[in-house]
Amino acid sequence: MATRPSARMISRQAVLLPLVALLACESTPAAPDFVSALAFSLTELDLGNARHGSLEVLNTGTQAIGPIELLPAQVRDLADNVIPGSTVRVSPQSIATLNPGNAASFTVSIDVNGSVQAGAYSSEIAARVVGEAETTIAVAFRIDATPTTEIEDLTITTTAASVRQGDVLEFTAEGRLSGGGATTDLAVQWSVVPATAGFIDASGHLVAYADGAVTIAAEYGGHSASHEVTVNSRDLTGSMVITGEGVVDDRFTSDLWVHGDFAYTGTWGRRPSGSTSNFGNRLYAWNVSNPAAPFRTDQLTVDARTVNDVKVRADGQLALLTHEGSNDGLNGVTLLDLSDPAHPAEIGRYTSGLSSGVHNAWIEGDYAYLVVDGTGSGMRVLDISDPASPTVVASYYAGQSFLHDVYVRDGLAFLSHWNAGLVILDVGNGVKGGSPTNPVEVSRVSNLEGQTHNAWYWPEAGYVFVGEEDFQTPGIMRVLDVQDLENPEVVATFRVPGTTPHNFWLDEASAVLYLAWYENGLRALDVSGRLMGEIDRQGREILAEVYDGPGTGCASGNGTCTWAPQFHNGRVFVSDMNNGMIVLTPSF
Repeated sequence: MATRPSARMISRQAVLLPLVALLACESTPAAPDFVSALAFSLTELDLGNARHGSLEVLNTGTQAIGPIELLPAQVRDLADNVIPGSTVRVSPQSIATLNPGNAASFTVSIDVNGSVQAGAYSSEIAARVVGEAETTIAVAFRIDATPTTEIEDLTITTTAASVRQGDVLEFTAEGRLSGGGATTDLAVQWSVVPATAGFIDASGHLVAYADGAVTIAAEYGGHSASHEVTVNSRDLTGSMVITGEGVVDDRFTSDLWVHGDFAYTGTWGRRPSGSTSNFGNRLYAWNVSNPAAPFRTDQLTVDARTVNDVKVRADGQLALLTHEGSNDGLNGVTLLDLSDPAHPAEIGRYTSGLSSGVHNAWIEGDYAYLVVDGTGSGMRVLDISDPASPTVVASYYAGQSFLHDVYVRDGLAFLSHWNAGLVILDVGNGVKGGSPTNPVEVSRVSNLEGQTHNAWYWPEAGYVFVGEEDFQTPGIMRVLDVQDLENPEVVATFRVPGTTPHNFWLDEASAVLYLAWYENGLRALDVSGRLMGEIDRQGREILAEVYDGPGTGCASGNGTCTWAPQFHNGRVFVSDMNNGMIVLTPSF
């Protein structure tokens, strides 16, 4: 894990050329062993009605700098509302090195979805010299609309006089035609008064942010209309009480999986312990039949420096753990017999083609889906019908970046492919004729900001919850509407100031999403109903549990560092990097 670098001072200079921004990087005296300290000066980029423009990065210093990244960014309206699914992108996204006196040219493009209506918009591109400095470039653009139908009057109707925070209410604008009759086929300009009270899209769908009286206004062809509604507080309350703990204090804890009366936790990295230190080379088995008093039943030591992931098959008879940093350089996965769940028995280790390491995995029936470390590696599908003699039967790579995680459900594989975004594969669903031995790409969502880390698919609601792990610009959870699997769309976001999210678990029966957010603890989020806009402004967060105090950060050995939750038999089992396994009882 990384820590966020301190921001440098930023100064602004006048725009000299249209659609061109200069990012000047000047050297300053460096401390010993510090390659370069950089200060940025930059201009704003005003694209007007254009959907693309040029950006120039210039090194005016005396030392080479790099790598330099310019990351995608969200689009905001003048009320500072995030426009879901709309993105400002930069190509290329990064360059390795920029020598003194040289400049690099980038293309800035605006990718907007159907929720964007006429108006003025802005964004901020993160410009980053990896490991040293970061700043932003402001981007402004406009969208104009010309009325195509002549009307004599405009009215607004809706189906309810009041709405809760976070709920969506639909408005319809109707124009009276000069020759008689009426039409609703109008590209109306919608707005919310006060502007911070909610977000309304081009189709007239309002999601309420603040409680109180809210006015919805519509304009078209010189005509206007308004409608007032009352927004009521969502008024969510709840608690989570620690009811048990499985302490691990000699190693950092990674992932966990709970099945029946037993839980299994992995270990991560290198943790100081007394005068020595211990690598993450163990899997621990726990009896959790009494969640108030979990106890360790066994431990398995493997050749690894990180056992990042552990998964149990749905029948509870088979599990696997992943290897990274193995001393013999082979890495791979170890398959486990859980006939006696208290004492996992090693069946064998599979290493062929997995030498770079396996970061995450998923077991679905007779197949294991493995995330292989490194750019260009992607996913391997392992036939484990005979766990003593597994074989690779398929592979997939998105063509760029590296793969971080995989989640499989209903014959679909959701690949969190870091800077390549989220990729959906047919591995038996039938939508594209794919199978586990022949994965076929259904779609991908690349208009994200990078660091696509994990995903949870909720088929009943048609949503995918996607986590973005970025320690330099705090992460975000995005909600994708995948009712049309071939055309996924980002519809909502959830942010927490301070740090980045890790893994999620959804209690689908109660529509509560549990999100591990490292030092910011475990978050519980109401995701019932239609999701739209900025969820963190909607009163949908039920609570945030920092169960062991703020501490001094993850991998520090103390304080809260939430890695992964799992809702099981009415309780939330949490793997905590510093503490081991925490058992929480929610009451909402």
